[in-house]
Amino acid sequence: MIPQWKIYPRSQGHSTVYLQNVVTDPAITVGEYTTYDDFVHDPRDFQKNNVLYHYPVNHERLSIGNFCSIACGAKFLFNSANHALGSLSTYPFPVFFEEWGIGVEEIPRAWDNKGDIVIGNDVWIGYEAVVMAGVTIGDGAVIGTRAVVTKDVPPYTIVGGVPAKPIRKRFSEPVIAGLLALQWWNWPVERIAANWSTIQAGDISRLT
Repeated sequence: MIPQWKIYPRSQGHSTVYLQNVVTDPAITVGEYTTYDDFVHDPRDFQKNNVLYHYPVNHERLSIGNFCSIACGAKFLFNSANHALGSLSTYPFPVFFEEWGIGVEEIPRAWDNKGDIVIGNDVWIGYEAVVMAGVTIGDGAVIGTRAVVTKDVPPYTIVGGVPAKPIRKRFSEPVIAGLLALQWWNWPVERIAANWSTIQAGDISRLT
């Protein structure tokens, strides 16, 4: 377990942070060893600069698993960015409730609520990628640079483009099944430390 006081995983620079130790919003949960790197802004401001349209009125959550790598500028866009398309107008009248004499309880009618954003474990989200509300990204997936993810991404799948589409699987189906069964990201830190080289080598048969 990472000590709560430890923000930076590298002594050589402060562009990368352990995300769980800088996020304070109770509606955002981040797993162990997940990092965010930002060479433009202070990475400690992740929840302000990268989790957008995330308003308490919607009771929505961002959940990020263990050992994820989130690159500079990646954004998570929540439901208030989705103006209601079933309305005859995209103008969000309920947001400006005072101007139009609308009850404050009507505010959520201004947008389409698609649900939470759920990021699995060991997910790599590339530079300036965007993940939209209601999306679930499976364990081991890779989101390409500047991809816009509007649909769920299966485990160990690489996606890219606008909107993001599958490019290929990272491994064969038997290896993917084995990794999902092993869930190495939930192992005790001592076991992970003993196996990091084998993990890096890409040979599931050698994991102990």
